[in-house]
Amino acid sequence: MRAVVAVIGKDTVGILAKVSAICAEANANIMDVTQTIMQDLFAMTMLIDISKCGSEYSALADKLVRAGEEMGLQIHVMHEDIFNAMHRI
Repeated sequence: MRAVVAVIGKDTVGILAKVSAICAEANANIMDVTQTIMQDLFAMTMLIDISKCGSEYSALADKLVRAGEEMGLQIHVMHEDIFNAMHRI
């Protein structure tokens, strides 16, 4: 099972480190990551493997969303099944 994590907000030091640390704590493996900075806007998309998570998917998603709020970012987490269903023609 995998999930997509999208992060958007004002660029600051440590965004990738914080999000990665939360994933590592939950034993979620980061499979792919892309990020860009457009002027002062930070945008990142991660694909994470959640099949070996030590916690529930919803707990990990909630923790990432709360971390985003603390950093002034928007973090959205979407299970792969929902992502695929939304983007299927």
